[in-house]
Amino acid sequence: MRTTSGFAVLCSGHRDLLPLPRPTGRAAATVAGELMRNPGHPRTASEWAESLYTSSTSLRRAFRAETGLAFSEWRTRLRLNHSLHLLAAGHMVSTVAARVGFVSTNGYILAFRRYFGETPGAYVKRSASRTAA
Repeated sequence: MRTTSGFAVLCSGHRDLLPLPRPTGRAAATVAGELMRNPGHPRTASEWAESLYTSSTSLRRAFRAETGLAFSEWRTRLRLNHSLHLLAAGHMVSTVAARVGFVSTNGYILAFRRYFGETPGAYVKRSASRTAA
């Protein structure tokens, strides 16, 4: 599955992206590819594993071994990276949160702040001033 080029196009131009190593094994790479196409997909690791006829433990181990990240960490980084593009396109924070798969806007804001050190609103303002300068 090669979705790297499409995702690379999405990622170009954003210096704030979180590192997101690509898994290489069949199961983890399949899940990663699907999530790259639809970061808001609600399936859990257990549901992904079942659809791929493997155990959730095997899938989680594969993500950790192949990317250095737990599945949930990898998915959160993907969602936050994707959210940067939506914010840059002018979408409201609540819309971005829902589109990238966060259950609540508050959960998205908390995760965004934890990873980027500021709220999505502050990020948008800083990015706008950076572009205007």
